[in-house]
Amino acid sequence: MLLVIDIGNTNIVLGVYRDDHLLRSWRVRTERQATEDEFHVLVNNLFLSGNIDIQDVSETIVSCVVPPIVGVLDSFCKKYLNHAPLWVNARNVSMPILLKNPDEVGADRLVNAIAAYHKYGGNLIVIDFGTATTFDCISQQGEYLGGAISPGIMIAAEALFMNASKLPRVDIYQAPHHVIGKDTAESIQSGIIYGYAGLVDGIVKRISIEMGNSPGVIATGGLASLMADVSEYIEYVETNLTLEGLRLIARAV
Repeated sequence: MLLVIDIGNTNIVLGVYRDDHLLRSWRVRTERQATEDEFHVLVNNLFLSGNIDIQDVSETIVSCVVPPIVGVLDSFCKKYLNHAPLWVNARNVSMPILLKNPDEVGADRLVNAIAAYHKYGGNLIVIDFGTATTFDCISQQGEYLGGAISPGIMIAAEALFMNASKLPRVDIYQAPHHVIGKDTAESIQSGIIYGYAGLVDGIVKRISIEMGNSPGVIATGGLASLMADVSEYIEYVETNLTLEGLRLIARAV
């Protein structure tokens, strides 16, 4: 079996594949101070809950944007899975990267681009709603063109709550029915959610002009479904896009 792991600043997403079939997936909080033994306890418990034997994992692939965790994951794989993981970077993916410095692009962004191109073909914008909100552009020929990065929705919300002492924390996991809020909570929800919809649609519109066409728009990440409901341009939501990209890269290497 193949273990795929995407390590983000806020969450770690794990999945287990048997051939091309995703058996189970999990999302857990990123703990920068965890040891390889603690990570083993976590993964083993997740596997037990899914009736999966950790000893059946024969290979592991990882995309990571949190450097302090690299050594921990490497030690975990060697100690408990008896193999070294494959780390995704600009040098071991097949997609041409048209950046000034290809090594700068985050591994998760490459993984998403490869999965999206494999499923939908070229001429795409992939939006990942994670710790940061990233926009990744793929040409008709399957080249990674670059993109844009903005603060994530949760970061923006947290900054508001921390710096405006009279504003309460509110649930932003569903959009209010009206843009004009009738109380403070609704006004905050409206400003954050519809504000980010405006950000998304504005950047997509500008990217489309630069690409010279009307690219398809795919969303992934924890808030993808919410934003797809309020965005004018998002066409598809792919919850497991990153995991699928990791599987494709592992099989191609």
